[in-house]
Amino acid sequence: MLKLGIIGTNWITNQFVDAAIATQEYQLTAVYSRSIEKAQEFGAPYEVQHFFDQIDEFVSFFDVDVIYIASPNSLHFEQAKLALQAGKHVIVEKPAFSTEQEMAEIVKIAAENQVCFFEAARNIHEKSFQLIGEHLSDIGDILGADFTFMKYSSRYDAVLAGEEPNIFSLTFSGGAIMDLGVYLIYAAVGWFGVPQKVSYTAQKIRTGVDGMGTAILEYPQFQVTLLTGKIADSYLPSEIYGSNGTLQMNAVNSIDSIQRYDRASQDIINIPCAQEENPMTEEAADFAYVINHQDEEEAQASYQKWLQMAVEVNKILVALRKDAGIEFTADKKGR
Repeated sequence: MLKLGIIGTNWITNQFVDAAIATQEYQLTAVYSRSIEKAQEFGAPYEVQHFFDQIDEFVSFFDVDVIYIASPNSLHFEQAKLALQAGKHVIVEKPAFSTEQEMAEIVKIAAENQVCFFEAARNIHEKSFQLIGEHLSDIGDILGADFTFMKYSSRYDAVLAGEEPNIFSLTFSGGAIMDLGVYLIYAAVGWFGVPQKVSYTAQKIRTGVDGMGTAILEYPQFQVTLLTGKIADSYLPSEIYGSNGTLQMNAVNSIDSIQRYDRASQDIINIPCAQEENPMTEEAADFAYVINHQDEEEAQASYQKWLQMAVEVNKILVALRKDAGIEFTADKKGR
């Protein structure tokens, strides 16, 4: 049983903890927050006994094997660094880091301390995501794709009222491409590999981040268009176009509907797929498997695959926002 500690006490942390416990591979043993009261409030339903408001004490706590980090984006790097140096495995909520330098340093520290770093990009761990990959050959040569994830954030109301929530802040590495677009990038890299060239046309909001935007990923024989945003809603499906037909899915972040349109027969084939009640269960199980079987070839192969994807997705995120002229505080720090 892996002893789990958490940083961040918001709804997504609740969802991950519930998923982790459901796998029967984790036990929540410690909670860190900037206030003990918040830590205790979060941990009480899970019967947690250990609470911290000093991060150095938390990461060195003996009864923690793996730490899940779901703090504001710009805080991920320093917190992950401390945890890895303390010999803990680390799961960092997407997007893991703000710059390529941060990512490179974390990968290096994890290797030096013989512990694992995972970016919690849950969609690539879902069975339905794997199912799309298995059916790509059904539509022939890939000719292109359109992926959409656009959902209005209630915190944009605060922006309109003159405030600056973390998710819409340059200081905290926020914005649409970081928060929602990252799922689309993971989908493209997971199914098609690394693009040759990327570009991003962003609609910036008052705080300087992208409220919404359109990214283009260029591959040798086709392009992938990504539509993302946090200041409007989209109900468009996502599609992959091939020489023999089209794959259509309701989304790429949580796929629960897949159809294949066959050009030759004009048939519409429904591809059965199931979504877990908690969408984070599959990633939690995958991470536990790798941690518990670090010395086994299959587990190491999976870990290295996810690690390389995290590195490539980070590079693409940085390239996209720089193309749109979006500079984070982290960029100015030289890391």
